[in-house]
Amino acid sequence: MSKPIAEDTFLFLKKDFELPELAEKLDEKQAILLLSKAISQLLDRDFERLLQICYRIDLGEEKLKKILHESAPDQVSLDLATALWERQKLKVEIRRRYS
Repeated sequence: MSKPIAEDTFLFLKKDFELPELAEKLDEKQAILLLSKAISQLLDRDFERLLQICYRIDLGEEKLKKILHESAPDQVSLDLATALWERQKLKVEIRRRYS
């Protein structure tokens, strides 16, 4: 049986955002919160790297701009984490469908 989509999605994002290796399984909500903390640090310390990751994951320039300019300041990292999660999850689903 194949791994849950959330697990594969986390594995793809883990490398880019240097997320910790986890013993327990995360649900999507927990994974997005963890991702949001990593994004928050990048927003503060290495915005250029965050942009590079967003482009590599193929988030889409319009979506990225919308989040950066329209989200409430305390909501940016969570909105970005959610968008990146959804994009990566879609890529996992497409790979599974056509493999």
